[in-house]
Amino acid sequence: MQLKMQNCASRDVFEVQPVLVKKQPKFPTRERHMAIRRKKSVGLTLNVTPSGGTDDKQFNERKTCQSCKCPREAHAIYQQQTTSVHERLGFKVVSPADSGVEPRDLGYTWVPAGVRASSRVNRYFEQLPEEKVPRLGSEGARWREQQIAYQLPKQDLSLEHCRHLEVQHEASFEDFVTARNEIALDIAYIKDAPYDEHCAQCENEISAGDLVVAAPKFVESVMWHPKCFTCSTCNELLVDLTYCVHDDKVYCERHYAEMLKPRCTGCDELIFSGEYTKAMDKDWHSGHFCCWQCDESLTGQRYVIRDDHPYCIKCYENVFANTCEECNKIIGIDSKDLSYKDKHWHEACFLCFKCNLNLVDKQFGAKADKIYCGNCYDAQFASRCDGCGEVFRAGTKKMEYKTRQWHENCFCCCVCKMAIGTKSFIPREQEIYCAGCYEEKFATRCIKCNKVITSGGVTYKNEPWHRECFTCTHCNITLAGQRFTSRDEKPYCAECFGELFAKRCTSCVKPITGIGGTRFISFEDRHWHHDCFVCASCKASLVGRGFITDGPDILCPDCAKQKLM
Repeated sequence: MQLKMQNCASRDVFEVQPVLVKKQPKFPTRERHMAIRRKKSVGLTLNVTPSGGTDDKQFNERKTCQSCKCPREAHAIYQQQTTSVHERLGFKVVSPADSGVEPRDLGYTWVPAGVRASSRVNRYFEQLPEEKVPRLGSEGARWREQQIAYQLPKQDLSLEHCRHLEVQHEASFEDFVTARNEIALDIAYIKDAPYDEHCAQCENEISAGDLVVAAPKFVESVMWHPKCFTCSTCNELLVDLTYCVHDDKVYCERHYAEMLKPRCTGCDELIFSGEYTKAMDKDWHSGHFCCWQCDESLTGQRYVIRDDHPYCIKCYENVFANTCEECNKIIGIDSKDLSYKDKHWHEACFLCFKCNLNLVDKQFGAKADKIYCGNCYDAQFASRCDGCGEVFRAGTKKMEYKTRQWHENCFCCCVCKMAIGTKSFIPREQEIYCAGCYEEKFATRCIKCNKVITSGGVTYKNEPWHRECFTCTHCNITLAGQRFTSRDEKPYCAECFGELFAKRCTSCVKPITGIGGTRFISFEDRHWHHDCFVCASCKASLVGRGFITDGPDILCPDCAKQKLM
């Protein structure tokens, strides 16, 4: 029997401690201060709109649903709460009369700003994947709503939506938002390419007059195909043409922010404090690294990873640990789990049902859901070998054929005594033969060469021949499938038989074989083929007519009479 022994925590058990990060990446100091000064001096070109709902103030430490564990952006509630990107970013909202056409009038949930002709809107959307075109009530509209929630997380955009930002770090958050809005964040627009250029993403050619995407944070010559205006990290289309620029590349706001600040995997907020937790190659607010089952903090605690999720020891044992077959107690994280088929035991509980001998690292047998040591199993249940008559010890290999069974070494050829194992064999009258010995003893042999006939033999006078051995006695041509005859119990082909033994025609001197029912005429000691028995003078057939002999010739009565006259 094969036993699997594993530590119940075959998944590694970890212990996590908070990490003190002394220095986090910041914006360049000069750009940061310029952005703050602009915010104070310039009008409210960008502003932060406070949340109007009470749901955003509810405490929630994780970004997945407590019931189904799905990401928050997958839930319909987030799709219903989304507004226009201008409102979400805090940009000044302009009326459709100033910004272009009303999207819903054209059957869309959004169209590029400033576009007044429906033909240009349709021309733009024709260049996007069909499943990402935001038609009303379509899959593309749902995709857009989900991407707004994902690419533009509210907690990155406004202090009002930050639930876990400590008071002492609010100024750092405001500085981050201000600098990002001034330096990196903007909304692109579409235009006709003024000249030939290459796409900034795919580097393929853009011809003059092609519809392209342009970004105000870049120089005029930088353009993208509409389908190529994607985040450099997640490669998704930038929702509503909203982008951030960093090192001359475009990103969605989420991944731009994550290049500058760590993001908590639990609550999805950026981390501005100097101390946070790193676990599972991810970042977490201190206290947000929680058990996937019970939400208890795992900081400073041991935990187990299962399906890429962390569990505290208690929840892991309650949800995943096996129950011992003997004592019916949980096999804890610190115990070894011994398993056989679908049953599990503590190491100390893996005992012989009969004598209570511990079976760890020992051979054992199983019967009726019970386990036994080798001796107890043999005494009660073991069958015996049909070869040597000894019992089959627990753990030994057994060879079976129909109702008989042997030890591996006893399952051998009755002639040569060689073990057969998994090779082919032939049973005959309760004996087992290997293929070689069976052929040697019982196989049909050719009467001529005495070798075994394995296929394609012929039978002549109840004796077997190889096809290639059944040949003419005189010329050795093969006779299988050919006409032949015999003489003195030996086979001959028709040609050789005629040449050697057949009567010869007095007229044509050729042999009269008689094969196939050939007719011939005999007179005295002379013989003729049926067709050769003709008058020597007029050549008329004499078969069935009278004739007169004239020396070696035969004549019809008319020709004989003329010859006499």
